Amino acid sequence: MPVPVLLAGRTTRLEPLAPHHAEALALAGAEDRTTYAFTPVPHGLEAAHSYINRALSDQAAGRSLPFAVVRAADGVVVGSTRFLELDYWQGPLVWPAVPGVPYGDPMTAVPDAAEIGNTWLAPGAQGTGINTEAKLLMLRHAFETWGVRRISLRADARNTRSRAAMERLGFTSEGVRRAHSRGLDGVVRSTAFYSILDEEWPAVRSIIELRLAARAPARRRRRKTLVPA
Repeated sequence: MPVPVLLAGRTTRLEPLAPHHAEALALAGAEDRTTYAFTPVPHGLEAAHSYINRALSDQAAGRSLPFAVVRAADGVVVGSTRFLELDYWQGPLVWPAVPGVPYGDPMTAVPDAAEIGNTWLAPGAQGTGINTEAKLLMLRHAFETWGVRRISLRADARNTRSRAAMERLGFTSEGVRRAHSRGLDGVVRSTAFYSILDEEWPAVRSIIELRLAARAPARRRRRKTLVPA
């Protein structure tokens, strides 16, 4: 199973999710919660501890690799994200296939396909480029370190904001699975699926890097206005 790893960029740091993140995660989730209609976000310290415990239980079982999303400028935890739906295609062909079970030593196995999900950011961090750089860090690790063949994302079909963000970053739509599961609000939801294949990654990486580079001058201008005369 993949081992926990620290992924660091210019504005964003992804730290392996741990119990010591609970208080900061609770603070991040306590901001305006109107943007959390489609994503489970812990509300309060007890809920944050439960959220982390469940995530670490899934990690120990080899089902996911969770992160705390940290704003690099001040070290503040602003949300969470994770790899999940890890799948392994190495070893002898077994039918029916057993998804999520690596061949050989599970402690050294890396997935051939995975999903990025359970992503949420505090409202103050939304629209700042943190999510874009977090996606770049995770995609780069998946394609260039693990060597995956595919990374997937999904969203409640009603979540037009998340779907538009995926499309802007170059993810390919795989369509909408109708009446796919129960939504966070209890309504039976349809789910939109997106993916990137390994041969598509260089082009997608260029798109994301260009978007981040375009944001950099604006950040520098804002910092300059704060310098006293």
